[in-house]
Amino acid sequence: MPDDIKADPYAALCPSRQIIAVIGDKWSLLVIPLLARGAMRNAELMRAIEGISQKMLTQTLKRLEEYNLVLRHDYGEVPPRVDYRLSALGQSLADVICTLDDWVVENFAELSGRQS
Repeated sequence: MPDDIKADPYAALCPSRQIIAVIGDKWSLLVIPLLARGAMRNAELMRAIEGISQKMLTQTLKRLEEYNLVLRHDYGEVPPRVDYRLSALGQSLADVICTLDDWVVENFAELSGRQS
């Protein structure tokens, strides 16, 4: 998208909608806050996110890396050692997502139809 064109997620053909789809994905919304705690290896993320398959974790990390939200660090060792961390841009997004997470926790009882 050229610099002189403004993002408009309400416009049907605006590429910003693809970014919203990536960051609004349920797995991205779980991976990003975990990485806000610090660098993690693939197996650590798998253990932390119940229900995610290896395939979905790999796809999610690759997509987040493509959008410069996640940085992949390969140590070039044998056996292979790779970890993932948030970029500065990813950290700024994590701050927003963590606020959303806090809101859900605070309002869970009301949202789920239960009394506090």
